[in-house]
Amino acid sequence: MKFIIRLLVTAAVAYGLSMMLKPHIVIDSYSTALIFVLVLGFLNAIIRPILVILTLPITILTLGIFLLIINVLMVILAGKFVDGIHIDGFLWAFVFGILLSFLSSTLSGLLKEDK
Repeated sequence: MKFIIRLLVTAAVAYGLSMMLKPHIVIDSYSTALIFVLVLGFLNAIIRPILVILTLPITILTLGIFLLIINVLMVILAGKFVDGIHIDGFLWAFVFGILLSFLSSTLSGLLKEDK
């Protein structure tokens, strides 16, 4: 049940962010946002750990900042897999990824504390 609530919250945040960043990030519908969040979660579970291990020396040299680059790559890759999403470029994927992570974590934390 927690997974479904977190999925719905993250999809709502992604769709809301696409409305705020409209010309640069476009998500056609809420159902497209749900699919995007599922794909992003799958990529973060499967591909991201491999990338983190492969780029460990760069991550250590940059004191962990390179993990932000990996986060952006996951957002761009998920956008490529899902039809109905347009991301304007690396900078906008960076902004979208940071805001998506922060807002979805905050809202999920608030929902957890209410119980």
